[in-house]
Amino acid sequence: MISIRRATEDDYTLIRDFYYELIDAMEDYQYKPGWKKDIYPSREMLTSAIAAGEMYVGFEAGRCAACMIANHAYNEAYEKIKWSVEAKGDEVFVIHALGVGTDYAGRGFAKEMARYVIALAKAQGAKTVRLDVLQGNLPAERAYESVGFKPLETISMYYADTGWTYFKAFEYII
Repeated sequence: MISIRRATEDDYTLIRDFYYELIDAMEDYQYKPGWKKDIYPSREMLTSAIAAGEMYVGFEAGRCAACMIANHAYNEAYEKIKWSVEAKGDEVFVIHALGVGTDYAGRGFAKEMARYVIALAKAQGAKTVRLDVLQGNLPAERAYESVGFKPLETISMYYADTGWTYFKAFEYII
């Protein structure tokens, strides 16, 4: 069972180390998110998300099992996507950098983290939750679809860690 809470400034080192370990562990995986240490997620991204109350940490038995950012920010390419529902600003939640530690893979923790954001979005009156997945990351795609996210289109987007590449956009309508 995972316990999810908002991160505090005291969690920075824990979160940074979590992502470092995840990136190292996924080096040889068939499906990897394309993340790179200190590029995505960057130190600034993590510290900003923590300070803004947008970083969430999932624990099991006192150990960090998962991390993510949930906020209203999105890649500019999202403007080109034909979303199912019109929504602006605080009507949209976006999930970023959702990662589950390799020791916890396959136990539904990514789904629980996504459900947490859906509940948060509902409580705040949002219309939708959106995200993008590096094309071909089938485990992530399956996890989001099993929670109720609908795949939309695959588009080229630029991120510092991947450069220009294709991502599949997903949407959960509240």
